[in-house]
Amino acid sequence: MSSESARARIWVVDDDHAVREAIGFMLDSHQIDYRLFDSAEAMLAALKPADRGCLLLDVKMPGMDGLALQTRLHEAGITMPVVFISGHGDIRTAVRAVQAGALDFLEKPFDAELLLEKLDNALEIDRAGQAELAALADVEQRLARLTPREREVMEGMLEGKLNKLIAADLDISVRTVEIHRANVLDKLEARNGSDLVRVVLSSQSYRDWLL
Repeated sequence: MSSESARARIWVVDDDHAVREAIGFMLDSHQIDYRLFDSAEAMLAALKPADRGCLLLDVKMPGMDGLALQTRLHEAGITMPVVFISGHGDIRTAVRAVQAGALDFLEKPFDAELLLEKLDNALEIDRAGQAELAALADVEQRLARLTPREREVMEGMLEGKLNKLIAADLDISVRTVEIHRANVLDKLEARNGSDLVRVVLSSQSYRDWLL
């Protein structure tokens, strides 16, 4: 990644110093980037929406607990995958964590290899999510290149209208529609009408447009 803040890492919060140090040692030994926090409040103050990786959160902590922290982070637009750890784990807490969107839940003392496996899975999910967001942003940028008239022609194309009908709807010539149609395909980097539908309907702007 190009910036320090955007580099994927494990963001760890646990009020137990020994646990934090053990996790840090484990991540160091596997050359995994990380940051350690002793409270939910400290992590909440440090994290930004652009930060990437996954969150490793203790459930039971003084002050704000892990579940409340997860809610606050989500409200702040931080949606990294979450793995919860707890020395007080029970079925009810695990269910609450998963219902709140946690990827996984491990009870202390946890197996180091199992934790590494869960973290690696979380990082892969985050990478995949970032790739999808980048692809969506690219489509939105392509759509932004269209003129208002080209967008009107494109919407006619999405509805499956023939050039003659689009021309009549917009009160322009069929030849003008053909020119705009070619421009739409070129700007959206679509090979044909079917490809255009796939590209445009993957965007946030038009995802529900034909529903």
